[in-house]
Amino acid sequence: MLTDTKDTLGDSSAGNKAKTVDLRKVNSDEIKLMKPSKNLENPFLNLKISDSSFLNNLDGRSACSLCGKSRKYFCYTCYIPLPSIADKIPKVKLPCKIDIIKHPKEIDGKSTAIHAAVLAPDDVAIYTYPNLPDYSSQDNILLVFPDKDAIHIEDLWSHLETHTKRNPEEPQMKRNKPHIPFSRAVFIDCTWNQTRKLYHDERIKGLRCVELTKRETLFWRYQRGKPHTYLATIEAIYYFLVDVHINVLKADYASEYDDLLFFFKFMFQKIHSLYDKHTLRAYKTL
Repeated sequence: MLTDTKDTLGDSSAGNKAKTVDLRKVNSDEIKLMKPSKNLENPFLNLKISDSSFLNNLDGRSACSLCGKSRKYFCYTCYIPLPSIADKIPKVKLPCKIDIIKHPKEIDGKSTAIHAAVLAPDDVAIYTYPNLPDYSSQDNILLVFPDKDAIHIEDLWSHLETHTKRNPEEPQMKRNKPHIPFSRAVFIDCTWNQTRKLYHDERIKGLRCVELTKRETLFWRYQRGKPHTYLATIEAIYYFLVDVHINVLKADYASEYDDLLFFFKFMFQKIHSLYDKHTLRAYKTL
């Protein structure tokens, strides 16, 4: 898994004039999402994501119903949508629990991990390092991280089936039925350079690692020297669940988790309405 970065955010040019564009100064509560893919025209065309156009009609900021702090669309402290739009925000049910370990220097208002907690509140928990569960004594928990010994997502089901104890009295048909033989998946939310410190924590480092199929990110934040396969956290969670659905559950994917990209898509389109994609530094060839 590869996560959000907070690097320098880009430059642009018009004719012979060069201009620096700092997206951190453009509605910072709104800018939380992706980097670039070659498919920039309509990358969400084949996804079934709920209509988010009503977000454009929000007039300014309002108070969170729990903490009272001023927010735009959702509270990135309490992980809930604002009261005025709470009944319009999609709610996604996930096939497993997701834990997100966030680096303390990761800015809450810019982390795409918050999207998962807002959209799938029953299945997603966020912890800020060093406050996190001790996973070292727990079984059937995966860490989505590209360790050198990580299992490829396509091989996950067969690998876990081999290493999962079965009741010999359990019917053969039930034993052969595809299921998710793990209870929870853990993601690390921080810049790539910060990831190793969290990964080597004693409470995490013994977890079985799984590596995602490589995909290109749509995140617009520039990652100096990093390839386009470095995903934003919400992208990593989404693709992990899609791959689990197809490769572990052995089921046809019917857009069950597409709404995890609800805010992601909205922000992507908003940025592209404000800036020419060809001028953003994140979309240039590295």
